[in-house]
Order: sequence, then C-alpha cells, then structure tokens
Amino acid sequence: MPTDAQPNRTTAPADHAARDADAGRVADAATSTWRRVEAALSRIIGKRGVAALYQRSLYLARADHPCLAAAHEGALQPGDFTALRTALAGQSSPNAATASQALLQTFRGLLANLIGDALTERLLKSVWDNPSSGHAAQDTSP
Repeated sequence: MPTDAQPNRTTAPADHAARDADAGRVADAATSTWRRVEAALSRIIGKRGVAALYQRSLYLARADHPCLAAAHEGALQPGDFTALRTALAGQSSPNAATASQALLQTFRGLLANLIGDALTERLLKSVWDNPSSGHAAQDTSP
C-alpha cells in the first residue's frame, strides 16, 4: 500500500506488528524498532542523548498510556529496552500497539522540535523503511 504522501511514519512498526500479533510480538517489534532508532541516532547525538529523549518520551507518553510508567522507571541504562518490552507484553495487543505508537510519535516530536522535521525524517528513514529488520524474536528453526 505505497502512497505518495508522507504519512506519520511512526505508525508503521506498531501497525505492522499489531496486524496479527499478540502483545509479546508487538513488544518484540517495539524493542527492535527502538534498537534501530538508537543505532540511527547514537552516532549523531550519542547513546546518552538518545536515552534522554527516550526517557522524556516515556515520561510524556505515560500520561495517556499508564503502562509506560513502568518502562519509564526501568529505563535506567542507555540502550536497555527490557522494561519497555515487559510493559508492552503485559498489555492487550491493541493497547500495546497504541502505546508503542504513541511513544514513537512523542519521541519523533521531541526530536523534530530540536532539529527540525526534515532532518528528523532523514535520520529516522532507515528505521521506518525497515520495520521488520532485526526483529527481536528471531526464530531460525524450520
């Protein structure tokens, strides 16, 4: 379903995962996405910079998605998305997908406020273009 318009691309990973997945798969897709976000941005703003924006995003998004409160409290180390995975996996699939999407939108908004929309989209293009690469639940069994 390609389009010429530039939709809010932060919906792609959560929507992709939520189509026919349980909350655990949504949580796996979310943590995989956050690892790609960190990889895309850490060489530019540093791991601590990514972690600071991630923590701020969790703080802001938890107002509408209380399940993210536990993830905010557990987000102590840069690059550690274990608390997010746990928080999302404990929700229903639609709630996990909605919370994950809201968190990404909040993060994207904070980053865009700092560096602008065009640069934000350019830096995160690889994340949105490859929603299934590096999926956290990699099962290699036949």
